[in-house]
Amino acid sequence: MTIKRDLVIGGEDVPALDGRTAEDLNPYTGEVYAVVAAAGAADVTRAVDAAQRAFPAWAATSPATRRRIFLRAADLMEAKAAEATALMAEEVGGVAGWAGFNVGLAAGILRDAASSIGQPLGEVLSTETENQLSLALRQPVGVVAAFAPWNAPIILGTRSLAVPLAVGNTVVLKPSEDAPIACGLFIADVLREAGLPEGVLNVVTNAPADAAEVARTLIADKRVRVVNFTGSTKVGRIIGTTAAEHIKPAILELGGKNALLVLDDADVDYAVNAATFASFHNAGQICMSADRVLVHRAVAAEFTEKLAAKAASLPHGDPTDPGTVIGPLISATAAQRVSALVAEAIDAGASLRAGGGDADGSRYPATVLADVTPEMRIFNDEIFGPAVTVTTVDDDEQALAIANDTDYGLTAGVITEDARRGLAVARRLRTGIVHVNNQTVDDEPQVPFGGVKSSGYGRFGGRWGVEAFTETRWVTVAGQQNGFPY
Repeated sequence: MTIKRDLVIGGEDVPALDGRTAEDLNPYTGEVYAVVAAAGAADVTRAVDAAQRAFPAWAATSPATRRRIFLRAADLMEAKAAEATALMAEEVGGVAGWAGFNVGLAAGILRDAASSIGQPLGEVLSTETENQLSLALRQPVGVVAAFAPWNAPIILGTRSLAVPLAVGNTVVLKPSEDAPIACGLFIADVLREAGLPEGVLNVVTNAPADAAEVARTLIADKRVRVVNFTGSTKVGRIIGTTAAEHIKPAILELGGKNALLVLDDADVDYAVNAATFASFHNAGQICMSADRVLVHRAVAAEFTEKLAAKAASLPHGDPTDPGTVIGPLISATAAQRVSALVAEAIDAGASLRAGGGDADGSRYPATVLADVTPEMRIFNDEIFGPAVTVTTVDDDEQALAIANDTDYGLTAGVITEDARRGLAVARRLRTGIVHVNNQTVDDEPQVPFGGVKSSGYGRFGGRWGVEAFTETRWVTVAGQQNGFPY
């Protein structure tokens, strides 16, 4: 039975003003999973109207009341784990383990947002004026525009709005056209059930053809004061440029060309397990996925052989099967793109160690390539699929040079048995995130999450998120009447 969903505006489920809808496809079967309202520019304005109306009362809501809503939402999110798992399998092809991680981290994000509600709102400043109280106060900005992607839909949909709402803003969320329910409407349902007032969170779904118009209309609205976007670097450039045109700050978390460095003292079996997880979790469709493994020559042969064998053993197929490790990509087009990258590399001299071949609809096997060179597209482009390249290096210096020679800078991992050496290498990697003796895919609600270079700017998480979604004001209170020169 096909699911049908409307927009969420002012606390109500409403159709698009012109009555249009869009299909939401199951990537594994190709069948229509849901039909959602397709918002246009006028619907975006309706959503911002509702958010603006709700802002004063929500900003004035007591911290205890807001905290109760967020803690209740976290409990509800966990209680709906089975529903979320089924939803992610059908809507984005997510396997059970990935869906469970989404639910757990999203609940953690909601609880961390609840804790941020009680953070100090400012500080007392020194002043040159006698008997004056000088303050730096943080306050909510107003309406926040949030854009959430499909690949980690419940995590990233929740992250896009949790802290903005917790600190007193209202939000208009535009979820991905490939996951309008998982990264938008499902989260709105949880928060509404938890007691979030009408109009505080509004969700506008849209048809793919209308995405640019919907985004431009939302960002351009004068009442929208901050923008946050998680997604591809290509689209992020457009979002950031549009926000800058309207003199609005943007938090952008974009793509990555992430490297896992395996040093000569690494435990090879551990490194293989780490690389397998980093490269193939969620079929490689994670901004933190390891596209490149840079492995020291002393252990390269053993590592590559074992990684290829492990990749070949991974079950792939139906995401509703609990035994599936690698589900489908988000679309047949995405699978064909990965297949083309692999085929081009092989034609140019790369060695296929596991996987490869043509895409089967939206499915593609775990693939390992060696002997890649900088002239190959796969060496430089973000893969965003279940494929990884292995490059042999002579020493730490060469590994660092290759790892840093990219426009991206999101995350990295360093596998070594020497923590001091690992930290020294980590400090020279030009990424927003780096993990020593761990792989590239990791996240926690309270940490500063984000990248550098073309992987974006700004940080989600913890006090950094609070700073991103509040504005600082200088306020003084005179303790006496001042004298003026005229």
